[in-house]
Amino acid sequence: MRLTVFVSGRGSNLKSILDYFNLNNKVEIKLIVTDNSLCKALDIAKQNNIPFYCIDKKNSEQGFEYLIELLKNEKVELIVLAGFLKLLSSSFVSNFKQRIINIHPALLPAFGGEGMYGINVHKAVFQSGDKISGATIHFVDETYDTGNIIAQEKVDISECKTPEEIAAKVLTIEHQLLPKVINDIVDGKIVIGN
Repeated sequence: MRLTVFVSGRGSNLKSILDYFNLNNKVEIKLIVTDNSLCKALDIAKQNNIPFYCIDKKNSEQGFEYLIELLKNEKVELIVLAGFLKLLSSSFVSNFKQRIINIHPALLPAFGGEGMYGINVHKAVFQSGDKISGATIHFVDETYDTGNIIAQEKVDISECKTPEEIAAKVLTIEHQLLPKVINDIVDGKIVIGN
């Protein structure tokens, strides 16, 4: 299956995908896309000889239009948002309906929406007093974190004393859940597309 992975930060979920599929030919990452030309994930792309594309923050709509044609030409079958912080254009989403997935570091629908990413999510979870958190993978629609949920994995955070401790526990779950869901999509256990 031909994938594109969208990233904004250090790329630990990208690395988990590469590590998981390293020993087989089930997936081919055709392109890494970022909105942050300084993100550490691009180092991972370079180390693995994966081409990358940086969306111009000042003209992102044009960048998404370019990506639509590029990804169609590359016959990309699945788009994975792995820590990508920018809202996709509605045109981009409609061109790849039910073929874009996102990983979110909480149990949606709680702790989702605009501004709820990274440590912001874990601070909100910590302040809520919840004893369980986790990761969610969902289909992407035109708004933040509202697409249909594909899979969730819970983790006990009752012993966590800081948002950073929650983040570390949830990240471990993310690194297991995301490659597994991609594998299930490749194997046809989860149906994508129209």
